[in-house]
Amino acid sequence: MKVDAPLVTTSLDVVTDVARELEADGYDGLYTFEGPHDPFFPLMLAAGATERMALSTAVAIAFARNPMTVATIANDLQLASRGRFALGLGSQIKPHIEKRFSMEWSHPAARMREFVLALRAIWAAWAGDAPLRFEGDFYRHTLMTPFFDPGPNPFGPPSIWLAGVGPVMTAVAGEVADGFIVHPFATERFLRDHIGPALERGLARTGRTRMDLEISFPVMVVTGADDEARAAAATATKAQLAFYGSTPAYRVVLEAHGWGDLQGELNRLSKTGDWAAMAAAIDDELLGTFAVCGAPDEIAPTITRRYGGLVDRIAFNAPYPADRAIWSAIRRDLAART
Repeated sequence: MKVDAPLVTTSLDVVTDVARELEADGYDGLYTFEGPHDPFFPLMLAAGATERMALSTAVAIAFARNPMTVATIANDLQLASRGRFALGLGSQIKPHIEKRFSMEWSHPAARMREFVLALRAIWAAWAGDAPLRFEGDFYRHTLMTPFFDPGPNPFGPPSIWLAGVGPVMTAVAGEVADGFIVHPFATERFLRDHIGPALERGLARTGRTRMDLEISFPVMVVTGADDEARAAAATATKAQLAFYGSTPAYRVVLEAHGWGDLQGELNRLSKTGDWAAMAAAIDDELLGTFAVCGAPDEIAPTITRRYGGLVDRIAFNAPYPADRAIWSAIRRDLAART
């Protein structure tokens, strides 16, 4: 099981130092995400500061962009990293696509499938494999003149990873992607009973097997050096779980455990802005189901027991400040067990 680290910074000025430190700590990869800053810029800096680690977006929002712009950015990052870049894409939800990005939303799973196929067609055209003649239901790319053609990438095209929660989008990942990014709001049961079967259905469509697809999971972790630190970590993680649980698209995860009604209550509270009440609605049983909780030396064995054999890569999802030495020690413990 490989261990990746989030590249969380507030300034591009520190990206190179942080990336070097994460590589020196022994992490297998680092990833960015679509938040208050662009997900691609930091990876260009990290590409020049590292030599070994995989670099990825986990995720960039596909529907905020179009296949040609994403193909160009991803191709440049693959060149800069000398073949270490993986393009992780997610759909986001309708209100963000329409109201934040002012882009069109429709048929997200079918659109994502076509987005990936369009990317591959563009890269194939640049590689000289075929003329650019992609005409789909949502995207159309039929013009590529020499001035805009970067030519073949000596490191090949980037791998493509998709994120998803529902069964239809998850199956699309199994069908057309190289990897699948599990949403942090997931559990061992949800992975076994929902994610796994949906991926298998998608893989079967193209005659592939589980060996042809990597799975990454940013595991929610509650830990700390002492009881006080762990209590603070639990409080912060409950707040994050409440935020995720308020999203209607994620109700399916709660329903897998018989907690479907909680989603409606969390959604109601979110509309009133009562964030404290939302966090209070997350009890210790739910916390322990969604997060790996315990002292630092208990985390690696629990992750291995729950997710060994289910996922290929993990990361530590921790919405609270913690000593980086703790995460380094857990990473070493995981490496010794896999």
